[in-house]
Amino acid sequence: MSRVPEAVLWDMDGTLVDSEKLWDIGLRELAEQLGGELDARTRDAVVGSNMDNTMLEIFTSLGLDPEPAAMEKAATWLTERTASLFRNGLPWRPGAREALESLQAHDVPMALVTSTERALTELALESIGRAFFSATICGDEVDGRNKPHPAPYLMAADLLGVPATRCVAVEDSLLGMQSAVAAGCTVLVVPAEVPIPPGEGWTVRESLVGVDAYTLGAL
Repeated sequence: MSRVPEAVLWDMDGTLVDSEKLWDIGLRELAEQLGGELDARTRDAVVGSNMDNTMLEIFTSLGLDPEPAAMEKAATWLTERTASLFRNGLPWRPGAREALESLQAHDVPMALVTSTERALTELALESIGRAFFSATICGDEVDGRNKPHPAPYLMAADLLGVPATRCVAVEDSLLGMQSAVAAGCTVLVVPAEVPIPPGEGWTVRESLVGVDAYTLGAL
């Protein structure tokens, strides 16, 4: 018999919206301001990461002293630059809105679980739609236990009142996938920027096109 999930936990950047390309703009400009150039390895390393780790990766790759005040200043600049890009609206990833609408039509509770900080997430929700989500967990709300730590997904599941082991998580990045798997979720990975092969504990699809409540319930 076809069934729908008890709850679905969604990553945001690269999964629901194509915001990674907007992050790319800010990251490249920041590296240039710091006197260097963003290389492919560093960009791949920060996909799905939180701001603190992103700054550390960039400063290290550029051979700069990871001095806290300097990294905080750079993070503030990147947040403000990204906010200006988010305000112009965020493009959906293929099939993402339709998947959300299918789950909403079947009264499946959903949470947003993102490494992006609250201020930028609130801007993004103006494009995505707050009504889809009963809860949101942001990168600055997990006491430093960011993806790949399981805490973000465990916290989101707790807010929905559904054990993580009975939730489906949808991710695009390696760090996010590792977080969801560690939390015990059933995991669907739809890679956006960095390829992720199928493995034990997660399922990989090329896109969310055709994914609905029953597709996720069958995982």
